[in-house]
Amino acid sequence: MKPLIGVTACARMMEHHPFHVAGDKYVRAAGDGAGGTPVLIPALGVALDLSHLLDRLDGLLITGSPSNVHPSHYDGPPSDDPSHHDPDRDATTLPLIRMAVERGVPVLGICRGFQELNVALGGTLHPKVHEVPGLNDHREDSSAPVAVQYGPSHPVDLVPGGLLAELAGTTRVMVNSLHGQGVNRLAPVLTAEAHAPDGLVEAVRVTDAPAFAVAVQWHPEWHYWENPLSTALLRRFGAAAAERARRI
Repeated sequence: MKPLIGVTACARMMEHHPFHVAGDKYVRAAGDGAGGTPVLIPALGVALDLSHLLDRLDGLLITGSPSNVHPSHYDGPPSDDPSHHDPDRDATTLPLIRMAVERGVPVLGICRGFQELNVALGGTLHPKVHEVPGLNDHREDSSAPVAVQYGPSHPVDLVPGGLLAELAGTTRVMVNSLHGQGVNRLAPVLTAEAHAPDGLVEAVRVTDAPAFAVAVQWHPEWHYWENPLSTALLRRFGAAAAERARRI
């Protein structure tokens, strides 16, 4: 049987009705890319029995999102745009990440999921990277076609000897860049796996995690089959989920 891979959803209003949504590209990355059976996790916060859920999941893919982690979760400055937040998702993913890592459920975080992993484990964020002296603007050009927005944007240096360098077979790759927030202080239990040219941390792993626990700031789910590192990353995540499925 294929491993069951949980895919986090966002809470969103659509035509005056509340929905739980996850992008098709994440669902297909968990399925075709990682070889799992995707299971969407609604953003129900405390109403969701996380322990019961993780008893049945073999992996957890933490998706990207247009929304940002609320600064109250990392003692950041007050938000100047409440519409850019998703409190129900925060209330779901942050405790879910902590519990998944502790239980040895393989975790792959992407973009917002990368930021959530850092915050959940004790790190902080820059709410607006482009306003931080010395850091570049990592946001996409929203006026450009989607294929351009998700196209290669800048290089990242992969830490020699790290997991991503192993998967890539090199220490420098090009990635896309579609984020406004970024790591300020790295969580103590995380190890950097990649840096942007301006020094911003772009990928991490949980240092002593009992299972695969990696997150990247870029979007490997986008046309992953065209990118060797994205393909290798999803396969490694899927292999870890399959191994857990065999054990339990």
